[in-house]
Amino acid sequence: MPRIAGVDIPDRKKIYYSLQYIHGIGPKFAADLLAEAKIDHDIKANELSETEVSLLNTIIDNNFLVEGALRRQIQQNIQRLREIRSYRGDRHRSGLPTRGQRTRCNARTRKGRKKTVAGKKGVKG
Repeated sequence: MPRIAGVDIPDRKKIYYSLQYIHGIGPKFAADLLAEAKIDHDIKANELSETEVSLLNTIIDNNFLVEGALRRQIQQNIQRLREIRSYRGDRHRSGLPTRGQRTRCNARTRKGRKKTVAGKKGVKG
């Protein structure tokens, strides 16, 4: 199992898809990475030579922010928004959607499971 950018990538998949298992590398960056390293998209990850793996590692280290460093930067950005008390920071603090989505319905991913509130019974008269 090749180890690229400190991550064990699946070795039975094509390298183009295996690279996308690294946090911070999506389809575009995977294609750019393979083009820069001059590696065929259709080759399987376990068919890479040691030199190709080391070349991919050096390109990723020099040009891309991935895995732990990327996660840390995202958390620092969210923490900065919270500290300056911006609207987006307040939404992060409350656990609500931050990008303008409606919350009257369809915000369950951010809000979590429904919290049933006991309402008063309908009173006749």
